[in-house]
Amino acid sequence: VRDATGVIRFKGAFVYLDPAEIERLRAQLARPAELSSSELLRVAVAGEYAGAPIGLDEAAQRLLRQLLDAGDVPLPAALQATLRPYQQRGYAWLYRNARLGFGSVIADDMGLGKTLQVIATLQKLSEEGALTDAKALVVVPTSLLTNWQKEIARFAPALSVAVFHGARRELATRQGEQRPDVLLTTYGVARSESAALKSLSWQVLVVDEAQNIKNPATAQTRALKAIPATSFIAMSGTPVENRLAEYWSIMDFANRGYLGKLPHFVKEYAIPIQTHHDQQVVARFRRVTAPFLLRRLKSDRSIIDDLPDKIEQDQYCTLSAAQTALYESVVQEGLRSLAGESDTFRRQGLVLQMILALKQICNHPAQYLKQRHEQAGADLSGKAQRFLELIADIDASHGKVLVFTQFREMGELLVSWLHERYRREPLFLHGGLTRNQRDALVERFQSDRTERVFILSLKAGGTGLNLTAASSVIHYDLWWNPAVEAQATDRAYRIGQQQNVQVHRLITRATFEERINEMIRAKRELAELTVGAGEQWIGNLDGKELEALFTLH
Repeated sequence: VRDATGVIRFKGAFVYLDPAEIERLRAQLARPAELSSSELLRVAVAGEYAGAPIGLDEAAQRLLRQLLDAGDVPLPAALQATLRPYQQRGYAWLYRNARLGFGSVIADDMGLGKTLQVIATLQKLSEEGALTDAKALVVVPTSLLTNWQKEIARFAPALSVAVFHGARRELATRQGEQRPDVLLTTYGVARSESAALKSLSWQVLVVDEAQNIKNPATAQTRALKAIPATSFIAMSGTPVENRLAEYWSIMDFANRGYLGKLPHFVKEYAIPIQTHHDQQVVARFRRVTAPFLLRRLKSDRSIIDDLPDKIEQDQYCTLSAAQTALYESVVQEGLRSLAGESDTFRRQGLVLQMILALKQICNHPAQYLKQRHEQAGADLSGKAQRFLELIADIDASHGKVLVFTQFREMGELLVSWLHERYRREPLFLHGGLTRNQRDALVERFQSDRTERVFILSLKAGGTGLNLTAASSVIHYDLWWNPAVEAQATDRAYRIGQQQNVQVHRLITRATFEERINEMIRAKRELAELTVGAGEQWIGNLDGKELEALFTLH
């Protein structure tokens, strides 16, 4: 290169060497680029640098194989769950990355058990002593706090857990104070209490619904990235392949600097992929992200073989302040009325009235207060907030969903929120429609790919319909009758269904909804009793049992 100018013979051909290009190349050779450790890792995984292939010696190849192959990792001894094969692979991958000090983005489809895989990893780290000094911090949307508490208690009861949330929240920071293995908190609290959380030592920082940090410029994302930990786990069921800057933000949380600075990433990956659809860059991007990003789809045959046909998941929601005040006043008034009533028939009627009122309050205060839609913001109900999060996840994966509610007025509220959010009115089947109107709605949902959400009142749409286009079912409120619930779910889960069906049951934590659900799940004979009796059996409980059932815990 030093002596070459003009036209030269090279490998049997004549090549013209541009003097300016040669000078640039000479300067580059004189000052070779110094790559950071994360850049070197990216180059090694990609197998190329600046468009040229690179070679690795045997030692480097061995290290790379160790990184790319998780192998088998024994399950934690105290884990109270059976993992399906793909979940075992996900757990081994999460554990291996955490032990090597790398971060992970687990982006499995909704319903494939991301939470269980992460809990298994935390339990394994705990059993190996990795959580003795530095602990695990888990950041979630407020609506998922209870879900996480319940899932850890169910699958890893040996892990100690505390919740850092609410007006009276406290953090164990003093010398000698016992810290829990896992601290659960929310995005809002993590942002406002960032300084306090930064001062503590963390082995692993987990963020659930990681799309909350997809925008790198927000205060929330910056606050989360400022909390130091040995390794990081980002969980998201919402794909972001079409907005690569969001991908960068989540991946940069898991492995700081691995994909370079954002402007460099946009130039190297985002523009070639999004603007020019460059398949070579797509292939390189997949190679580079593969060790740290895991995404499995329910539509994948190898995953389907590992799954049951119907996956049920209880979604626990928290009462808002407005709901709590209404709930307590109705319970106190109802229990007073029951205390002075001896007639069994009238007593049963009062209990059913109370259940109806409390169900409406748990759904949304506006339903109970008979308020207009304009006064009914979704933020006034924990259940409404969780519902909209589920719809966003399902919509992001282009899925179709059936939503069941017992109340027409609740269905109308759901319609208004979805119309406001998506600028499109969802289908709504209720008792006021003619047979022809009902049939037209069913046909539209089954055949029109753009119709994603079908809201049905339980009585009008709970039986007799074939709605196999849906792969998700949401029970917004429950009838406490397993047979009625199953009949409604079977609108989607029936002959002709090609996909697995994900069923979400929304239950308000600390209320009668949670306790009735536990009673039905615990006593199969009680469940059988309800098949013909609906909620009548609750009216036969004595005063103390009713008080325990309805009082907020």
